[in-house]
Amino acid sequence: MTGFEMSRSVPFGAVKIYQIVVFIQGASAKLAIWNKARKTRNELYRLSDRQLSDIGLIRSDIERL
Repeated sequence: MTGFEMSRSVPFGAVKIYQIVVFIQGASAKLAIWNKARKTRNELYRLSDRQLSDIGLIRSDIERL
């Protein structure tokens, strides 16, 4: 029985490029979450106190969300 050992070396810099891509993807995802939260806060601040009361919030709750 013949055994083959298949091991290929990774091209120079490929691991570092992969790490950079993963970092950028993570940062991009966090930025998207932050932006969505920012838009939500802005929309809530535009509501009147009566409208906030209708959805069970007060103005000081907005920052805690």
